[in-house]
Amino acid sequence: MRICLVYDSLYPYMVGGAELWYWDLAQELAARGHDVTYLTRRQWARSARPELRGVRVIGLEPPLELYDRQGRRRILQALVFGLGVFVHLLRHGRRYDAFHTASFPYFSLLAAAALRPLKRFELVVDWFEVWTLGYWREYLGPGRGRIGWLVQRLCLLPRQHAFCFSELHAGRLREYGVHGDVVGLTGLYAGDGSHEPITPSEPTIFFAGRQLPEKRVLALVPALALARKQIPGLRAEIFGDGPDHPRLLRSVEESGLSDVVSAPGIVERERLVTALRQALCLVLPSRREGYSRVVVEAAASGVPSVVVRGSENAAVELIEEGVNGFVASSDSPDDLAAAMVRVYEAGAALRDSTHQWFAANVDRLSLASSVEKVAALYADAESLPAH
Repeated sequence: MRICLVYDSLYPYMVGGAELWYWDLAQELAARGHDVTYLTRRQWARSARPELRGVRVIGLEPPLELYDRQGRRRILQALVFGLGVFVHLLRHGRRYDAFHTASFPYFSLLAAAALRPLKRFELVVDWFEVWTLGYWREYLGPGRGRIGWLVQRLCLLPRQHAFCFSELHAGRLREYGVHGDVVGLTGLYAGDGSHEPITPSEPTIFFAGRQLPEKRVLALVPALALARKQIPGLRAEIFGDGPDHPRLLRSVEESGLSDVVSAPGIVERERLVTALRQALCLVLPSRREGYSRVVVEAAASGVPSVVVRGSENAAVELIEEGVNGFVASSDSPDDLAAAMVRVYEAGAALRDSTHQWFAANVDRLSLASSVEKVAALYADAESLPAH
């Protein structure tokens, strides 16, 4: 089939769960013989050409920044990208049998829905997250938040094949009445298998991700300071970039922890993997996650995780309490530090049980399991409704 994958970011120019999913999915579908186009915004120099094996990459103009100073998605960027998708499909929509897009930032989905009757492609949507009205209002304020909620509801109306990565958000899709089937995808792990746990040379907490307000990376610094009172020599390696990165660096300096906290920004993947394998634990204080690939990657190396309980956090679905990590009650220094101490005191036994947990769940957690479900949709033409 001729498939158009759509997301406004491309790995490795941006690093996140969605970018890695589309990077892997595009290459897997191409390897299975599909004709794959990746439609995104241009994030590279005009003279450069992104390399994605077997995939045609098209960068839309203009390449606007994703986030404002508060770390929220820019509405103008979403609108401009949606317009670019609309223009592309108006010109080239007949090229595609299927248009496969992330639901967010919504306007690309709406552009495809508007043109589908004319261009006659199937609509496939990955719903990483489905926000409540309350969260929309908190994120954008009462007025703009309600508009965002209504736009999200509008995106549920077109007939679509909906993929979802957590029970939390799949349940919301069904509750809100998405017009189409909902298929759960449980695997995003693209590694080559598990790795035997190693004993850390020194206790180090690990974080990797976009440093946005909802990731709550700033909570790590006071929690680390508190946990160090019970864990001798505890350090932190904090990877990633984003609007909160300068504040993180200031917080580390002001707390007098510059000699025990490393926050180098975005680094090569090999360094990330090495740091993760040697960590005491992954600490992910996010309040909002649609899945959390890094929790699974940690478990593959026998590294337990600490996540935070919350109504918007689907990462808790990946934690079996006391087996592959712990769920902190909040992101407060006391709660996060207490969870770190529990990991430290559990020692090698927790690393072994984390490794065993991954081994027992590796099939459902693998990228291959999700790709199989997606590929089956494309391989079985009769599973697609009539145009």
